Amino acid sequence: MSKRQLPENLGVETLAIRAAELRTDEMSHSEALFLTSSFVYENAAQAAARFAGTESGNIYSRFTNPTVRSFEQRLAALEGGEQCVAFASGMAAINAVFMACLKPGDHIVSSRSLFGTTHVLYDKYLRKFGIDVTLVDINDLGQWRAAMTARTRFLFLETPSNPLAEVADIAALADIAHAGEAQLIVDNCLCTPALQRPLLLGADIVIHSATKYLDGQGRCLGGAVVGRAADMAEVYGYLRTAGATLSAFNAWVFLKGLETLSLRMHAHSANALALAKWLREQPGIDRVHYAGLTDHPYHQLALSQQSGFGGVLSFEVRDRAGKADRDAAWRFIDATRLVSITANLGDVKTTITHPGTTTHGRVAEEEKRRAGISDNLIRVAVGLEGLEDLKADMRRGLAGLGFGE
Repeated sequence: MSKRQLPENLGVETLAIRAAELRTDEMSHSEALFLTSSFVYENAAQAAARFAGTESGNIYSRFTNPTVRSFEQRLAALEGGEQCVAFASGMAAINAVFMACLKPGDHIVSSRSLFGTTHVLYDKYLRKFGIDVTLVDINDLGQWRAAMTARTRFLFLETPSNPLAEVADIAALADIAHAGEAQLIVDNCLCTPALQRPLLLGADIVIHSATKYLDGQGRCLGGAVVGRAADMAEVYGYLRTAGATLSAFNAWVFLKGLETLSLRMHAHSANALALAKWLREQPGIDRVHYAGLTDHPYHQLALSQQSGFGGVLSFEVRDRAGKADRDAAWRFIDATRLVSITANLGDVKTTITHPGTTTHGRVAEEEKRRAGISDNLIRVAVGLEGLEDLKADMRRGLAGLGFGE
């Protein structure tokens, strides 16, 4: 392996390309891909030492693989964390933190503005094991403070939120968590470290669905947890035992995705901002949710902690007859021809979905209403196609509502 040391104080763009380079004795310029389930030892004593942890080295790809380790080290460098632990999916990463670090009787205070499956994890599984969850409005610091108890271990949120682009004050929430001897977990999926670095704002743990922007082309599933080494020790131990392992091939794809992360995120942001500005001027669009708009209620907060606004926006539709319901949203979606009707996001291909019946379809109706997931809400994860082509496809959607062509 190469022993060449990188200079210090490199920028995020450079770290995404150069951090944790994995170069074997073959001296390949691209990182090596280690597709192996196990590793061999020089002798029985070395095998025993590896398993006992008294000698570092590879053991078994469920929890030690050089390609996966390279991805983990690079993402940790990007986020400014000491250690990263990679998982098979973003939900596996979230579940691992809770299972590894919580016990019956512990308590989580969480934003209600979350990916729908996280709500299911709370309601169907964590509560079954005696872990309580209190949901609060993402921007009401008073609710966060009031929900804290002596049993609270974590504050958890996504910022910006999916799909309404709500932005929370990370530094203020970190102060609330630490005052109550709890930790702040931030899902940084929509911004990535190219646009936001929560650990540097006071957060303790960062979660990623690598499936999204870290990959960037909708190819592989993966997740990651980043934080201090002391906190990651238990998370790593859970991975070793429970086995929600990231494949080496997927890790290699993510390494390639990270190389263009900064370029892509700023391009996604530029396209999304331009499309959001255009959409809010169109008939049939009641409201556009995107923090890059200067009249968005959290625009200034986003400016203070993000270097871009990301690629995800949402909007509420109303047809020419005045109907603002699921039927109107579905007609808009079905009338498009370019964008992909899929619930994934973070792809160079623009995607469109109806959150109420897809990403948040398993969330109780009352909770959807409180989280602002209306029947006429549509989410668009803006890709890297030509802006005029995207506008033309949105016009097709508007035509499905009776406007324009």
